[in-house]
Amino acid sequence: MPIFEYPFNFSEDFSHQTIGTLSLDEPLPCSQKGSGFYRTGRISLQDNGSLEIVLYHNPATSKFIYLRDCPPDSHLFKVVGLDPHIADSCEKITLPGQLCLGADRTRMIGEAIDHIFKSPVFSDIFESHDQENVAVFPIAREGLKYQVADAIHSNYGFYCDEIVLDAHHVFDSSVPVYNRTVEMTLFKDKDLEPEQKENISIAFFADSIASGLVMKEVIARVRERFVNVKRVEVIAPLATIRGLCRIARTEMDTDFTVRVHVFETLLNALPPDFYYSAHFDIPDFHFDPSLQEQYRRWWGKDSSGNQIADTACAGYGWSEVFYSPRKQIQMMNSQLQYRHGMTIAQIIQRNLG
Repeated sequence: MPIFEYPFNFSEDFSHQTIGTLSLDEPLPCSQKGSGFYRTGRISLQDNGSLEIVLYHNPATSKFIYLRDCPPDSHLFKVVGLDPHIADSCEKITLPGQLCLGADRTRMIGEAIDHIFKSPVFSDIFESHDQENVAVFPIAREGLKYQVADAIHSNYGFYCDEIVLDAHHVFDSSVPVYNRTVEMTLFKDKDLEPEQKENISIAFFADSIASGLVMKEVIARVRERFVNVKRVEVIAPLATIRGLCRIARTEMDTDFTVRVHVFETLLNALPPDFYYSAHFDIPDFHFDPSLQEQYRRWWGKDSSGNQIADTACAGYGWSEVFYSPRKQIQMMNSQLQYRHGMTIAQIIQRNLG
């Protein structure tokens, strides 16, 4: 039985309401010591769409989503716009996951992904299928950094085929609310023979979910080319309820299932463009509500008394944070200045005292 239910109701456009419920079950320990906890759940829509989800908590996922203590880094200070010499005057610094940048972030997410594959929710896949039945589809750009195939091999020994996809948003004023559609410019499946494609029945996708437009299109395209895929497992460290609702509507066939695996908590897609996403400030959304409380205290308030963590914090830089640290800071400062009249450097300086 679920221990938490969250009803939601939002508009996609003037003619369509999305009404449903998020249900979350009790957290359970993963099978290996030190690999953290998981909790199962479901998105259920009033118009009969549904989607299974699994949330994960371990030391790496908590650093990714909330806060982490790290040694002072003069190079990082320089990127965010602080005097690099500040690093000489402190022993450690507390920073949010959005400031784990570039190669450092790739290392951390690899650790987190490896831990979540120790969860027993994956056991039936790897016990009842052979390695040629499983393929990984990393979606460029962010999904290329997740190291899903590495985690599968580390935990189960499988050598899985990886098929790289490039799917991204392009502007389209005809699309209500979002004003963008999905373009696919790369589908690297030519290395596989027809028989190899036919053997694949389990597809692991790697990408976070904001609006859900990209993931919905990718699922459809993969099913066209890999006709025997009956089960999709989406590794999505960041995922919004709004985006998951769009995925829930894709699962209508009785012999086809989709499940989404998310770090720590689901996110609230914020208007006006629904791309930036913040944590829900509701304790039951979080494995450890104290981590969320500490996170909110770190961001603090602006000069008008508005909580900064209520706006655009969790979803900053979905791909840029891996590939372009300076662009990440530029994006964060743009939103912080627009919404709160502050920069990330000012917020860090405030926390340093």
